[in-house]
Amino acid sequence: MDLKDLYRDVILDHNKRPRNFGQLDPCDTSADGNNPLCGDRLALTLRLEGDRVSDIKFDGKGCAISTASASLMTEAIKGKDGTAIKHLSELVHQALTAHGDDSAPPVELGKLAALAGVREYPARVKCASLCWHTLDAALKHRASALGEAPIGPATISTE
Repeated sequence: MDLKDLYRDVILDHNKRPRNFGQLDPCDTSADGNNPLCGDRLALTLRLEGDRVSDIKFDGKGCAISTASASLMTEAIKGKDGTAIKHLSELVHQALTAHGDDSAPPVELGKLAALAGVREYPARVKCASLCWHTLDAALKHRASALGEAPIGPATISTE
């Protein structure tokens, strides 16, 4: 089994058996995401302890890549603070958009490295990145509610 097969298996597994699927009630912040190109719709709910994500769930309907990406993301960010989440988000973005770069994604991505293969299908990058943009909106919405940042939208679209 080569690396591409392993990555495909990770995406298929997280699509068939998504982790952290559902909603948190109550939650500290939430955001909705929409990718009209593919029809992906996503709702994130988060519980925070200070700047750290203590729990996160996602709900919605989407393609295999969107669902797998959200599942992988929720696993990866639990317990992380805003700085670590931002760094991880940047690494994922680089892995998704690295054109002409066949090098392996950074080891620190862990299972999220499975998303690197999406870069071969530019139309699907929005599917894989929807959950990350939605997470950013949820965290900014929380910060604005606390008066720490300008108010940002709690709903995003990849249009």
